[in-house]
Amino acid sequence: MTTQTDETRPSPEALLKLAQAEEAGQGAGKLKIFLGYAAGVGKTYAMLEAARQRQNEGRDVVVGYVESHGRSETDRLLEGLEQVPRLALDYLGVPLSELDLDAVLARHPQIALVDELAHSNAPGSRHEKRWQDVEELLAAGIDVYTTVNIQHFESLNDAVAQITGVTVRETVPDSLLDQALEIRLVDIPPEDLLQRLNEGKVYIPEKAARAAERFFKPGNLMALRELSLRRAASRVDDQVRAYMESRAIAGPWPVADRLLVCVSGSPYSERLIRTTRRLSDELKAPWHTVYVETPGGDPHTRENRERVWKDLRLAESLGAQVASLTSTSVAEALVDYAVRNNVSKIVVGKPAKPRWREFLRTPLVDQVIRLSGSIDVHVVSIQAAPEPAKTRPASQKRRRHLPGYLKSLALVLATALVCEPARQFLAPTNLAMFFLLAVVLAATRLGRREAICTAIFSVLAFDFFFVPPRFTFGVSDTQYFITFAALFTVGVVISNLVSQSRERAEAIREREVQTSSLYYLSRDLAVASDLKGILEALVKNIEESLGARLVVLLPEGERLASRAASSGFELSVKEEAVADWSFRNRVAAGRGTETLSQSGHLYLPLQTTGDVLGVMGVELRNEGEYDSTMSRRLLQAFASQVALAIERVQFAQQAEQAQIIQAREGLERALLNSVSHDLRTPLVSIYGALATLRERGSLTESARGELLGQAWEEAGRLNRFVGNLLDMTRLEAGALKVKKVPCDVQDLVGCALAALEQQLEGRAVRLSVPAELPEVSMDLVLMTQVLVNLLDNALKYAPPEAELEVSAAVAGDLVTLEVADLGPGVAEQDLGRIFDKFYRVPVPEGAGGTGLGLSICKGIVEAHGGSIRAENRQGGGLKVVVNLPVG
Repeated sequence: MTTQTDETRPSPEALLKLAQAEEAGQGAGKLKIFLGYAAGVGKTYAMLEAARQRQNEGRDVVVGYVESHGRSETDRLLEGLEQVPRLALDYLGVPLSELDLDAVLARHPQIALVDELAHSNAPGSRHEKRWQDVEELLAAGIDVYTTVNIQHFESLNDAVAQITGVTVRETVPDSLLDQALEIRLVDIPPEDLLQRLNEGKVYIPEKAARAAERFFKPGNLMALRELSLRRAASRVDDQVRAYMESRAIAGPWPVADRLLVCVSGSPYSERLIRTTRRLSDELKAPWHTVYVETPGGDPHTRENRERVWKDLRLAESLGAQVASLTSTSVAEALVDYAVRNNVSKIVVGKPAKPRWREFLRTPLVDQVIRLSGSIDVHVVSIQAAPEPAKTRPASQKRRRHLPGYLKSLALVLATALVCEPARQFLAPTNLAMFFLLAVVLAATRLGRREAICTAIFSVLAFDFFFVPPRFTFGVSDTQYFITFAALFTVGVVISNLVSQSRERAEAIREREVQTSSLYYLSRDLAVASDLKGILEALVKNIEESLGARLVVLLPEGERLASRAASSGFELSVKEEAVADWSFRNRVAAGRGTETLSQSGHLYLPLQTTGDVLGVMGVELRNEGEYDSTMSRRLLQAFASQVALAIERVQFAQQAEQAQIIQAREGLERALLNSVSHDLRTPLVSIYGALATLRERGSLTESARGELLGQAWEEAGRLNRFVGNLLDMTRLEAGALKVKKVPCDVQDLVGCALAALEQQLEGRAVRLSVPAELPEVSMDLVLMTQVLVNLLDNALKYAPPEAELEVSAAVAGDLVTLEVADLGPGVAEQDLGRIFDKFYRVPVPEGAGGTGLGLSICKGIVEAHGGSIRAENRQGGGLKVVVNLPVG
């Protein structure tokens, strides 16, 4: 039985990515793209050839849309292929034909041919773009063959415009290229393409002449051809890397060159970066620049940090992919990064140190060559560069370490004093262990240099005080030289190990501080629901993590305005100008940077992938922190997190605004629908009655009275309609004033019936209103309108011969009014919605309404402190119940 080691086992991330891709593609069709760099290279011809080959293999192939442009060779390839009839459309009197998507879906072939992926569909089509039609075909499980030119991809739009001077309007998302199972590059030399253009095989002569002047220039075609080759190669390279990751194949595979260079803050790094960039241009290969921070390195001096930051920014500006690593071995970290990123060549500088120093420490180039395996190592010879002017003088460095050396000497002398009483009980070789303890103590408390110095002093003190003859550096027994060598060697090894462990623990502590700081910020941002909460969380976390002061500037119109700041932190006009520069140029500026470094603060743009949302100005506690790698990383991470949170809030506000606009448009449509019917109908009736009275003067008295009665009735209906609109407006504005006075319920019912006397003519109304009901405090006019609306609603739904019921009763401290009919009732799911504005259930033929009557009733009743509800009657019909407090 064999087990799979970690080195040969795919990573969980790679397996998860593979599983997600398989799940997303399950049941979907496969996309094959025939990619070219310009019209006329033969994409459609190649697609039709491939389609005929699939058809000969027994596959079901249909032509959804193919444009031959009158080319006879293309028309011949179309013969024998089933073609789905195109969709005929008419736009501004011009007949157009498009892909009939529904017909292709109904036919559901195995392979559908869809030419010109970037084409914009004519108005009236289901989708605006043809690539959206292709997505729907793929989702239906249909394989699609399609054609497209490289200039139509969205990510290359700016590059194509810069090359050709022509801005391509019809673009395709790059995700379609990534989604394609196969990309077939259709390529011919630019000279042959220009020959085809001159022969009229690309465009008609008039259009070909214009194209040759503007787009089809030799330089443009060569550049576009290179873009298509590079994009296709990049896609294949991504597939190779995904394959290697999913199967844990140790790279690199020599399928495409990638360069890697390491910077260390030395004076040679800048020249090494520029050399690597030139190699990258010659090989047409991407390149990476990394900085490896080691516990035993020199990351804590200000000069080195400044040089490292400068080198990384230079590499990034030259087009490199930049990364910062932490490891105990620079060579191991470089080779591991190269294997993970399929790097084929590592660029290192030729050692410039004296040869004798190689015996003490193996040069980096030798370490990399030994570990590189199949990776090529390019050793670049570079001339020695002068030391930067800001380096610390040697005398000043010695003065900096002098207190530590004195402490080492004092520690050794103290150890000798402790060993002196024990000398008469212990052998000299055992006393050497006390000096080893001193070396360990120096390593943990003082540092590596001081520990090595302690080891040297320990050997000398042990020889001088405890090795016979005492108080001399002479040795009577030569075997003590072995003890001296062992004491010195073990002391140096212990000091190195302890110092490395301490520095590693310090690096881990810094990482822990960064992680915990980001965790607390992410936690606070997750619960912040608005911009104010996000900015308050940022200010609080930066103050707690770095002890710094902060100001956040966001755009307001044409200038930046302070939206959040630490207590008492304000910017001068000069500092605001620096912040504005950082915002407009999308780069960090101010103290600790190369731009406007005389400023008093550091400014970082709050940038997302889409835009710059603002600027964060920071004032750190001391000067050294502006150049601290940890502080800069943490601030940059804070800025990125907050920028994403602000963008999230903005998107949420836009979505909410879109919902409000959608709801408002729905209300406007409902209102327009109501106005178009319920306002126009009475107006037409009134206008018709008045026109008849005006034009026919010889009408009989009865006919004249009938027309006037009809006009009067419709005018009353119109008046109620407009009154409902005004009442709803007053209700929503809070301008409806309720004037309560004690009123008799019988008077209320009588007023409502009197208002609807004409509508109720011939209709039976059963009343059950006891005379002994108590008076109710109400606004009689408003409550009469409620009862009128309820009766009017019942009249619409109840059959003409069915009677209405109005009843009242006392239930505790409430008076209950009920209006019931024998109509069809309301579906259970609609009972709670009939009181919403503009909501109308289906009504009998000829009946209509605005959908405002019951909503107004609800508003008026609730303004009285009461409640209203609707329920279906057991025998059929609807009952509306109004509860009003007696007092």
